[in-house]
Amino acid sequence: MLILFCPHCGVEADETELAPGGEAHLRREGPGSADEAFEGYLFGRVNPKGVHFERWRHAYGCGKWFLAARDTATMRVWGTYPASEAGPPDPLRDAVTADRPGWAWRDLGGAA
Repeated sequence: MLILFCPHCGVEADETELAPGGEAHLRREGPGSADEAFEGYLFGRVNPKGVHFERWRHAYGCGKWFLAARDTATMRVWGTYPASEAGPPDPLRDAVTADRPGWAWRDLGGAA
């Protein structure tokens, strides 16, 4: 069972309390953007086997959104952080890099 720490209310919540929100750190495209950019925003998502950054909502708790770094193959969770962050905090990136040599943060649209 997937258990994630909610950085807002400080609760370790299992997946029955959470609602998934898809890939994290996407660049939002809106009015005035090219059709290709808007199409990419709506339909283009990565679904990697391995390191992935995701959005989660503590639906049956505080109700707030947060982000998680986890391995989609092993369910290992490296950590969580508030959704207001532009990118993963450095200690979290360091933890993933230490565990997965050769991994590098992929900027998905303006994140640090």
